[in-house]
Amino acid sequence: MRFADRLEAGRRLGARLEQLRGRDVVVLGLPRGGVPVAAEVADALDAPLDVCLVRKLGVPYQPELAMGAIGEDGVRVLNADVLRGTGVRDDELARIEERERRVLAERAERYRGECPSVPLTGRTAVVVDDGVATGSTARVACRVARARGAARIVLAVPVAPRDFARRLGGDADDVVCLETPWDFAAVGQFYDDFTQTEDAEVTACLRRARRRRTGAGPSGRVAEREVTVPAGAVRLGGSLTLPEGATGVIAFAHGSGSSRHSPRNRQVAEGLHRAGLGTLLFDLLTDAEAQDRDNVFDIPLLAGRLLAATHWLRAEPATSGLALGYFGASTGAAAALWAAVEGHPAAVVSRGGRPDLAGPRLPEVTAPTLLIVGGADPLVLDLNRDARSRLRCENRLETVPGATHLFEEPGTLERVTELARDWFTDHLAPAHV
Repeated sequence: MRFADRLEAGRRLGARLEQLRGRDVVVLGLPRGGVPVAAEVADALDAPLDVCLVRKLGVPYQPELAMGAIGEDGVRVLNADVLRGTGVRDDELARIEERERRVLAERAERYRGECPSVPLTGRTAVVVDDGVATGSTARVACRVARARGAARIVLAVPVAPRDFARRLGGDADDVVCLETPWDFAAVGQFYDDFTQTEDAEVTACLRRARRRRTGAGPSGRVAEREVTVPAGAVRLGGSLTLPEGATGVIAFAHGSGSSRHSPRNRQVAEGLHRAGLGTLLFDLLTDAEAQDRDNVFDIPLLAGRLLAATHWLRAEPATSGLALGYFGASTGAAAALWAAVEGHPAAVVSRGGRPDLAGPRLPEVTAPTLLIVGGADPLVLDLNRDARSRLRCENRLETVPGATHLFEEPGTLERVTELARDWFTDHLAPAHV
């Protein structure tokens, strides 16, 4: 069995754990790669999601080889066989553990922020990773959950060696694994896409899970699901999020090779959700296509994919009656304006965009268009001014003071979110079908 990516692995694992739905369960993902898997499991079980913070203790001259692992609340597990075989001294072990404990504390603050950990006392903890190799990290995670008061611990992974249950030494009350192949060498060999998970994706998973449990938008409830958008011969992965009572839906066109996991676009999307607007974040290119840099600047290709998403949204029962907007970033902004001529969205917003790349189509755009550019991004600002002079529709150019191209400066992306929210809510009205 192979998995396309961690999301697919999580969906399959969630289906296997269906019997836990409705029970007092907390899903714990092991950062970083285990969290996207755990997020899908938590969604399937309608359970809260948290991280179980552990750190591998790597052999000094071979860091990928675990001689043990540590976790929160002072938990530590050592692999006696590895220690004996590598000859690591006690002082070396202590030095590495001290360093990893500092990282552990930093990660806790980064992932949870001011949000407290989800209580485990008396509950079933489902510990999830993207796979098990040596088992050291999984054992520590189970012990951390036990130390935090979990009454029952289930370790759930997509793939592991055949003897992985023995390696756990009884630290889990139950183990669930989709595949235990004879030829196991490394977790990554069983994934088509095993790209390293970034911190931004971990925090995004946790935020989405909190919104799902606590609600968002005017009605207090929000629904998010993974979708597949057909575009000719290809199928594009996406995430559709709809607050209850949504007044419109915004299709995001990512730029410069970004995917639907772009942390900046996700932050803007969350602000739109709070205003009662739904969002579709989807990949305009397949993984293979994204390897060719020319595709990132093929505006007709990108616009065609956005039009395919437009048709899909207008046919999808959950969104067919909603007003539609486009949000484009970088080259995605050119794709949004190009597609707007045929897609007829109610409004378009560009963030740090390259509308100049839609040059021949600009005079034909009829949708009200907002261009947002960083004040410290002079080249792109000039390109936007030139593009605006060719627009014949209602339009406005907003400059965010002090912002560079990626809006990484404190408060700048929040300003983008406010501007986009106000533009869309001013111009979107329920569609008539």
